[in-house]
Amino acid sequence: MPFRILVSNDDGYFSPGIAALAEAMRGFGEVTVVAPEADRSGASNSLTLDRPLYVRESSSGFHYVNGTPTDCVHVAVTGFLQHRPDLVVSGINNGQNVAEDTLYSGTVAAAMEGFLLGIPSVAFSLADRGFGQLDTAVYVAQRVVAGLIQRPFASPRLLNVNIPNVPLEALKGYRMTRLGRRHVAQPVVRVESPRGEPMFWVGAPGAIKEAGPGTDFHALQNQEVSITPLRVDLGDSAASDEVAAWLESLP
Repeated sequence: MPFRILVSNDDGYFSPGIAALAEAMRGFGEVTVVAPEADRSGASNSLTLDRPLYVRESSSGFHYVNGTPTDCVHVAVTGFLQHRPDLVVSGINNGQNVAEDTLYSGTVAAAMEGFLLGIPSVAFSLADRGFGQLDTAVYVAQRVVAGLIQRPFASPRLLNVNIPNVPLEALKGYRMTRLGRRHVAQPVVRVESPRGEPMFWVGAPGAIKEAGPGTDFHALQNQEVSITPLRVDLGDSAASDEVAAWLESLP
């Protein structure tokens, strides 16, 4: 039985990043691409519940969905594909997904949906926009996936991989990292529509706050591939005692 890989992203099925990632995966087994029909960067884990979704096939053989990255993986795994994939890979994203970016990233969300469905999943991002060193990202993606196949984890894992935008010969290695931190994002920018109505552009991400050794920021700054294991549990166990005491004080 072939090893089956589902490829998705948030930049859209037409992105050079997903074409490169799909081609890179073909040496490992059977590849299916299911991606958004439009750029859905920043869509996070949103799931479309107010309308039906279609899956159509492009001239490249890639399938596209009129929904979010999460929709793509959810629809593919739970209804569209005849066989459950063995691995979900997302990307290669046009720009890094580090620190708090991971909360908003559709690239990470697509991989996270695979993980929530019990499938090992990896999000791949190239640190700088423009796909300047896409060959480096392809090489890294192949090495990571080869490692997962040759030595799989005991249970499914969710990995966030950020790749420096440098020539392959300048790559310094691989580093397991934790998420860095940013300062608060910049305020929205208010503009007016042609009719004088107020409109708002979401501000740029905040400046780097924590980028010390061990963080994803630090690895990229040192031309290392950042590999961050992610978890989905949002429960705050550290707050349990304080919240329990507060609860007891309620009238």
